[in-house]
Amino acid sequence: MIVRISTEGQYELSSADAEELNRLDNAAVAACEASDETGFRETYASLLEFVRSRGTAVEDEFLAGSDVILPPPDVSLQEAQAEFSGEGLLPG
Repeated sequence: MIVRISTEGQYELSSADAEELNRLDNAAVAACEASDETGFRETYASLLEFVRSRGTAVEDEFLAGSDVILPPPDVSLQEAQAEFSGEGLLPG
């Protein structure tokens, strides 16, 4: 699975990482729905760190679509609420 962090780059994660990525995505959705900025910041930082630490950076020359596109690290809660809603960025 290819995950793009906007303004940063792409990372390849194994399918085994999908469950934890989905758990973090769902936690970000819950924080956004509750308008919990502190909770969102903590959860989103954990999500980004998970992608960076578990993923392998994809070379810039590699041309492939991203399976998931995450907002930039400095996304505001208001912007995140538009993206992290319903099923979140990772349906299912």
